Amino acid sequence: MSVPYETAAYEPPDSPESPEEHLARLLGRALNSFELPDETVRRLDLALAHDGSLHSAHHSAGMHRETYRHTWLLADGSAVTLWELVHNTAPGSEPQHEVYVDEEELRTATARLPLPADAPDFELPVTVQLPPASALRQVYVPDDSPDHARRLLRRAENTDRPGTETAALLTTACGHRITQAFGRPSRTARPGLSFSLYEHAFLLGDGGELSLWEVEHTVTPDGRHMCEVYVSEDAAREAMERRAAQVS
Repeated sequence: MSVPYETAAYEPPDSPESPEEHLARLLGRALNSFELPDETVRRLDLALAHDGSLHSAHHSAGMHRETYRHTWLLADGSAVTLWELVHNTAPGSEPQHEVYVDEEELRTATARLPLPADAPDFELPVTVQLPPASALRQVYVPDDSPDHARRLLRRAENTDRPGTETAALLTTACGHRITQAFGRPSRTARPGLSFSLYEHAFLLGDGGELSLWEVEHTVTPDGRHMCEVYVSEDAAREAMERRAAQVS
């Protein structure tokens, strides 16, 4: 038995199709998409990446049935899977598409199809290959990002902080996000010594991205918190090491 991959209208693996476009095409061709829970559809609005793969196929006497597994990776790190059933119910008839939220619903729908029971399924292992988190499109918050950048640079006390060119670029920021980077200097002899490292990533007006790295530490005469800002993570971590060496 051969599996006619060409019968399904799917983009090639290197398609530039976005997760939103992939979902819209799937729901647009599925006859029962209106039955999907609203909560599932709302969660899929947060999709960062998607993967689709053939799961199984059954072909006999001009009739066929294929199942596909569609998985989306969401912004919170979780994943949502939808199962697509593609079939024709008479030799030569047009394929119909249905979509389900879990595999049990898929099995129930598959069992009612009038396909001969003596033709074995062609089963494929389910393998989902999503890009690593570092390669995914980041989520930015449009919350007066130019002002956030100005305040960050204003509180930086290091003399080698980003200059006017960087500040000018950040006036076009239309979104930002803040994440903490973990890992600390190996030399931390003084009790209570504190280091924190944060990435402030900005989405610029031209679609570009720019990150500033903020170091907060207490290597000061009175133990107060001091802020330093650098244009790269390497520069920020080197500064942390220098500060830690001062008290080792």
